[in-house]
Amino acid sequence: MVKLSEFVVNTMAYNDYINITRKVKEIVENSGVRNGVAFVITAHTTTGITVNEALECLQSDMKDMMWELIPEYKKYSHARMLHSYGQTAGNPTGHLRAMLTNNHAVFPVKDGKLYCGKAQEIFLAEYDGPQNRRIFVQIIGE
Repeated sequence: MVKLSEFVVNTMAYNDYINITRKVKEIVENSGVRNGVAFVITAHTTTGITVNEALECLQSDMKDMMWELIPEYKKYSHARMLHSYGQTAGNPTGHLRAMLTNNHAVFPVKDGKLYCGKAQEIFLAEYDGPQNRRIFVQIIGE
């Protein structure tokens, strides 16, 4: 059995980590899949999906690390007029930060539930907000 669901997250900040674990668990539990695998995938190139503990201090450290690795105010080739888009690209840091968090996470599904570690939470990493972001949950199993 294969089930695809999607939901929208309305992000509220330019850079943020939004905990989407509860919604993903709900989708898995309502999917009818008892055992298999769940893929959590973002549909955007300036967002990521990452897994970590839901500690405010850790999220702050994650933001700080991204800003140090990929500074906001630096000369980027992507920060220029893009004639194919008809506008200036102002989000090079979003694309680069998204590469570090990747666009997906994968979890086992066991007995109809998302099977993850005690401290594992799933986050949508926003690097070019605020925007409306689509998240896909693809569940494959029996």
